[in-house]
Amino acid sequence: MFLNKFYDTNDGNITIAAEQASMFAKEVAHDFNPLHDADAKRFCIPGDLLFSLALKQYGLSQNMHFIFSGMVGHGILLNFPNTDEDQIDINDKQGKTYLQIQRSGAKSLDSALIEGFTRDYVAFSGQNFPYVLVPLLAKENVMFNISRPLVIYESMTLSFQHLDFPIATVEMLDPKIEVNGKRATAFLHFQMKSGEDVVGTGFKKLAISVPSSYEAGPMQAFVEEYLARKNSYLGNLAIANNL
Repeated sequence: MFLNKFYDTNDGNITIAAEQASMFAKEVAHDFNPLHDADAKRFCIPGDLLFSLALKQYGLSQNMHFIFSGMVGHGILLNFPNTDEDQIDINDKQGKTYLQIQRSGAKSLDSALIEGFTRDYVAFSGQNFPYVLVPLLAKENVMFNISRPLVIYESMTLSFQHLDFPIATVEMLDPKIEVNGKRATAFLHFQMKSGEDVVGTGFKKLAISVPSSYEAGPMQAFVEEYLARKNSYLGNLAIANNL
């Protein structure tokens, strides 16, 4: 599966190097959050990589809820237990939980369906900034600290009507944001489609620190720098792949 180069195994546990996680963020999700740079002081592994590994390990269930309860750093040994239980905790060797999975209903182990859906969801998720979050922040007149942006992937929920389809793609629905003082919660709603048929819905929940009022100029500069960094990396990658 395409995920194999983004992790290693060690005595039955999964370990993810900073370089592997950063490559996944940039080349699969097109997510250039500085927290996923291999040399970042506060480096953390993308939640979407943990989600992808969970689907690889456990398959796609009709109803799934993922809670990201800890930031995973470089090289931490993670135990993805071999289980058929409906509640699964992904822990490190000290028993600290980083990801909780709740699932129910029918289950599919179709590798083509799982890989296709994983790729499409991760690509969708990686585009949330700036195209979704910035308009939401502007609408509510709040802003994260552009020198140290703190946007945390809290949870994600999937609900399928059934799993009797060959492919599933992700399509954005209306996002929402709730502001409470200097903290905001964004709900990024989406639906899953197989061809023209809607086969499910879901949402991604983000926690955002918003210590100040929205300032269009600094945010625009931040976005332009982010996109320039992204376009430069992907442009160089395309050139390298064509050599």
